[in-house]
Amino acid sequence: MADAGNGDVAAALRVLLARLDRLLPPQQEVDWTAPAFRWRKRQYLGGAVGHLEAVQRVARIEPEDLQHVDQQRAAILRNTEQFVRGVPANNVLLTGARGTGKSSLIRACLARFHADGLRLIEVDKNDLADLPDIVAVVGSRPERFVVFCDDLSFEEGESSYKALKAVLDGSIAAPGENLLIYATSNRRHLMPEYMRENLDARYQEDGEIHPGETVEEKISLSERFGLWLSFYPFRQDDYLDIVAHWLGRFGAAPTQVEAVRMEALQFALQRGSRSGRVALQFARDCAGRLGLGSGQR
Repeated sequence: MADAGNGDVAAALRVLLARLDRLLPPQQEVDWTAPAFRWRKRQYLGGAVGHLEAVQRVARIEPEDLQHVDQQRAAILRNTEQFVRGVPANNVLLTGARGTGKSSLIRACLARFHADGLRLIEVDKNDLADLPDIVAVVGSRPERFVVFCDDLSFEEGESSYKALKAVLDGSIAAPGENLLIYATSNRRHLMPEYMRENLDARYQEDGEIHPGETVEEKISLSERFGLWLSFYPFRQDDYLDIVAHWLGRFGAAPTQVEAVRMEALQFALQRGSRSGRVALQFARDCAGRLGLGSGQR
């Protein structure tokens, strides 16, 4: 009878342990052969645990596909080349008009330098507090990692930007030598700016202006990026050039491109923007109606 009782206890313990295993975070094996990763969070017993999720199929775009951003493209490619070579390079902040190729330019860096060991890690703004954990995960790897934060901005009262500040520059723990942060934003200083903040500015006797503490706080975040790249709205001719480029990639003949110029302008007018994104959207629509090939690699 005692042996039967011990058997029942052992069986009950096995069931309990099996249930606990489902509540505890599993050992995550990272597929380091992937070209890119996402940082994912899952809730387990005791809190949320993050891990790198491999992305095998990346939306590929070549640097040459990005038109009328020549200076910005040259600057970020040069910085990324320095990084993959193992020489000093800067964290990068890309700001400006929407749809002008900011995030596409970062993906283009991956296309250009993947063979040299570059990898991309996409991190949501809400998970920026995990940056030290990401640094620890990739710190011993031979690859070079760019942490990609898209459409980055912080609202008044948010505190998650402090984790980003610390990793960029300001923590006693040095960031990994194999990791940089590339962020895009429509805001130059990443945080909302209000007219009332100008009233806090201080004026010295010699006329020098010192921003108020709120403005200083906002500037200090963006200043931690060593390279700033600004993007501006495209002119009409620039927009039409981009349309022609993408239609050419889809296989359109020059006469076909010329014939849809007015349609392209009307398409942009309906969208309220002459951006590179709108140009690609029109080219896709037009190529489909013309029965052209996919055109994209």
